[in-house]
Amino acid sequence: MNSFNFHPMKVQVLLLCLISILACGQPEPVPAPGHLDAPAEITLMTGAERLDLYLPILKDKRVGIIANATSLVEGTHLVDTLLARGINVAKVFAPEHGFRGNKSDGATIVDEVDSKTGVPVLSVYGKTKKPTPQMLEGLDILVFDIQDVGVRCYTFISTMHLCMEAAAENKLPFVVLDRPNPNGFYFDGPLMQERHMSFVGMHPIPLVHGLTVGELANMIDQEGWLDTESYLDLTVVPCMGYTHGDRYALPVAPSPNLPNMDAVYLYPSLVLLEATVTSVGRGTDKPFQRAGFPGNAEGLVEWTPVSLPGVSLHPKAEGEVCSGWNATAADVNYTFTQQQLDLRWMLRTHQAHGDSEAFFNRAKFFDQLAGTGAYRRSIQAGFDETTIRATWESDLASYAKLRSKYLLYPDFK
Repeated sequence: MNSFNFHPMKVQVLLLCLISILACGQPEPVPAPGHLDAPAEITLMTGAERLDLYLPILKDKRVGIIANATSLVEGTHLVDTLLARGINVAKVFAPEHGFRGNKSDGATIVDEVDSKTGVPVLSVYGKTKKPTPQMLEGLDILVFDIQDVGVRCYTFISTMHLCMEAAAENKLPFVVLDRPNPNGFYFDGPLMQERHMSFVGMHPIPLVHGLTVGELANMIDQEGWLDTESYLDLTVVPCMGYTHGDRYALPVAPSPNLPNMDAVYLYPSLVLLEATVTSVGRGTDKPFQRAGFPGNAEGLVEWTPVSLPGVSLHPKAEGEVCSGWNATAADVNYTFTQQQLDLRWMLRTHQAHGDSEAFFNRAKFFDQLAGTGAYRRSIQAGFDETTIRATWESDLASYAKLRSKYLLYPDFK
């Protein structure tokens, strides 16, 4: 799947890319920090860093940017980078955690003016999650640049979806600056069923989808998943030097409770525990790196969640001693090379609790996150890991064929 369709704007991007290569040759090879599997001679560049491909598109336009703290160009924020190059950044749209990434999970984001640049910042994570025509008034184009972690319930891809819809309905071109997926070396888990769709799961894809945001944007658009009949003028600016087999270490935390790569790798396997009695370490120094609950007689380590402004306000089991297990690589000798969800944490905590109904104290939310009620019921029925995985095997085989149509980068093996 080519990221550029033959629209006049996209042909312009292709021509600029070819001219750049012919005139300047390949960029000087340098090691790519965090690009663990790539040979040192291969340069990894995010879409945002390939300025020559998209600055001509933005020139003389009034630009709206959907961005957060991960929107960096060689260490400088995308908004600052574009302003320094004379691009008219007229508005910024802030997702969950806010524009500068300093808001707690689930905290309502409000409109404000960015103190550093003076650019208006409009919330798309509050009462309004889809930009309104009034919010888009005066803009010529929208640009999305946010780091995803490859998990369906991570809300940035839902924000992208709704902004794509708004762009189509208001006849604004939409540009996605692609970034590597740190969990892009596999896909796994149950597929989202339509009756369980919500803001934490809008697409019929597995819990771990194995796509970059650019690949997913093409899939959303071309599979007709946007709730609009309006045409979307979509351009994806691809990464360079990335493959789905790589382990890409993020240069900045993608959200306050994913502070390191252990948390990023464990997030897909632990996130569904959020809809149970289990603490996954929010309100401690190891968010998404442990699992347990108060009164757990089988736990090996203890922690007491506390309220942390800007990170976790009033986390689950606040002020209570939780007992459970640390889940970091050092604690469990987990190398993050397996290409599947680790179901041990779900099955272990459920078994240790002993009261299945009380354990799933937010059953409806659990099913929304999982995308199906079958996963919860299989756990409650006492199915083992092999039997549980078999319940989504057929769906994953179908998804593999769909996914292959939209890959922009070499796949994992």
